Amino acid sequence: MSNSFDVVINGGGPVGLGLAIELGQRGIRSCVVERYPDPQPIPKGQNLTQRTAEHFQAWGCEAELRTAHPIPEGGGIGGMTAYGQLLSDHTYDWLNRSNVRDYYFAENARLPQYATERVLRARAAEIPEITVLYGWSGEGLEQSPDGVRLQIRERDGDGEQVIEAAYAVGCDGSRSFVRDAAGISETLSDHNRLMALLVFRSEQLHDLLKRYPGKAFYNVLHPDYEGYWLFFGRVDYGLSWFFHAPVPYGTTTENFDFRALLHKAVGQTFDLDFDHIGFWDLRVSLADTYRAGRVFIAGDAAHSHPPYGGYGINTGFEDARNLGWKLAATLRGWGSDALLDSYSAERQPVFASTARDFIENFIHEDRAFLKAHDPQTDQDGFAKAWRARAEGGSGVEDFEPNYEGSPIVPQTSGRPSAKGSHSLVARAGHHLPPAGAEGRTVSKALGHDFTLLAHTPGTAQAFKAAAEELNIPLAIPESAPDWHRHWGKSTVLVRPDGFVGWSGGDVTSGDARTILRQTTGQAGD
Repeated sequence: MSNSFDVVINGGGPVGLGLAIELGQRGIRSCVVERYPDPQPIPKGQNLTQRTAEHFQAWGCEAELRTAHPIPEGGGIGGMTAYGQLLSDHTYDWLNRSNVRDYYFAENARLPQYATERVLRARAAEIPEITVLYGWSGEGLEQSPDGVRLQIRERDGDGEQVIEAAYAVGCDGSRSFVRDAAGISETLSDHNRLMALLVFRSEQLHDLLKRYPGKAFYNVLHPDYEGYWLFFGRVDYGLSWFFHAPVPYGTTTENFDFRALLHKAVGQTFDLDFDHIGFWDLRVSLADTYRAGRVFIAGDAAHSHPPYGGYGINTGFEDARNLGWKLAATLRGWGSDALLDSYSAERQPVFASTARDFIENFIHEDRAFLKAHDPQTDQDGFAKAWRARAEGGSGVEDFEPNYEGSPIVPQTSGRPSAKGSHSLVARAGHHLPPAGAEGRTVSKALGHDFTLLAHTPGTAQAFKAAAEELNIPLAIPESAPDWHRHWGKSTVLVRPDGFVGWSGGDVTSGDARTILRQTTGQAGD
């Protein structure tokens, strides 16, 4: 095996493998270093959004993702919130992702992270540009103006190697070795809570919850827990579950009655068998930058948080899509250092907004509600406030990551954010929406490079000539007039990650050249 690659990725979980696939499909050679020979059997990272399913479309393995789904068709993957206990008279539907279905090219999915990872491992094995070293860990990292050197060691042996590459990416989790070695600092928001993660089997709980058809995850708001969740999730349909909730500091597997905690959360005793009991600290962390020279971080290495709302793995996959095309462009000669800088400029503020406007806001709003309303003292007031929560949405509609104000998104101002509004209009800095019933056709028209969807031949020719001059690969497929009527713009330039780089009307060749230089970071060259 050659020890020289374009990119070395420390961490071969879902984000690292997704990045390797993103690079490999563009002909970029990567080496992925992953310490575990097999995916870890902890059922986390289960709620995959429509946007994440689009990534699997782009990576050529969406069908395999659907096949790996452990909940049968018709079993349902919706969510629910209950007050006091799971078997409560006060419930409402929660995190209903079908509310934003019309704005994406794929359906959302639900499966445990280890099943998702198996799909990605299989896909990575099909791409010759990807080398994966399972059972190895990074131990030393050096960078120079010309490249990086990652020292790795075999976990269950004496083997040692040095991997050389142009760039290194740490996808190695919240305790990232790469982040620390690169000197990237992080900001912590500690909630001073110890959380328990329980994985268990119970057919009886499945039977009890048949009263809530179509649901796969359940959130219990209890006054004793100050806005922190008692959260249940299905691992499959009929037997396996996971649960997390706050427990007192000092709790161990030996000194706490976890069975009683589950019974309290459900509101009834039921038979169960434990498969796993673990603990983690509830905190939010965010790296102050996602880049240090030739070293980048992504996924939990860049940001970590409690599993509130299903943001973790989905955010990590978006990191991979964003960084992947920018590394590939730079390695192929048409990107730039400014383009690489835009990765952190776009993705870091989006997670800052995710943490502030969604994850921590959930906790604060739930805490305020529990303090203000109690059905035991004011049944009517509680019922009115509960109805208002049920009708007020759950953040799904407002969670619309966008890159307005990015240095490579002209026409926009402000700052990239996770908070926005879904629209079928093609807006610069936002995800390209489907064009009505033509959504699948539009999706297939998008390639691994920039795509121009232009209504007039003159504009298409202007962009074609400018792209050839600047050595920027640009696909210009035939597009139906209906697409542009849906989007409200006659010309739409789509980035390789499926976001709109620019949208507008007809342009001259000079305008096209300026737009392409701006959207690829060449404007400052």
